[in-house]
Amino acid sequence: MTQSPNPVLDAVLTRRSAPRLTEPAPSRDALNCLVQAAATAPDHGRLRPWRLVAVTGEERTRLGDVLAEAADSPEQARRAAAKPLRAPLLLSIVHRPVPDHPKVLEWEQLAATTGVITTLSLLLHSHGWASIWRTGTAVQARQVRKYLSVDDDEQLLGWLYVGTRPMPDTSAGRRPLDAPARITWHNVGI
Repeated sequence: MTQSPNPVLDAVLTRRSAPRLTEPAPSRDALNCLVQAAATAPDHGRLRPWRLVAVTGEERTRLGDVLAEAADSPEQARRAAAKPLRAPLLLSIVHRPVPDHPKVLEWEQLAATTGVITTLSLLLHSHGWASIWRTGTAVQARQVRKYLSVDDDEQLLGWLYVGTRPMPDTSAGRRPLDAPARITWHNVGI
């Protein structure tokens, strides 16, 4: 990846979700370092209301089996079983809010969890890996929650699939945003 004069802006502007990923994925040490950095995302109260369950190797096949068990039809089961094999590393995103916190509402805690995952996806991209955040009805399935040890007071928000983008990169560019149409200014004199 070519470095621009502003690598943060470059990472934000060039990151794209990657639906299919190959080896390699980050090592445990590299992932620990990136998660440590991602944890600096805005988090009112510094509650860190999240945790990650990493699924790699043959455990991806076991997760696929559990996803298949939760499917509604044989065809859905077949497709569900193959999903975890789309990437060498799946990070199960578990939101664990602190209930009835006196200052930090639960929606703020959910925003903190999504902020850390967004930051992690940008960090992964800036280090040469790719990712995609996937969800679906399986996040509520009893079998899936049990397999991942998701407690009743926690919410499974899906999986960050992580790996290397296959070459050649055929991802489509994004349409530019009409930013002025999305910003309402009060006190126009600024």
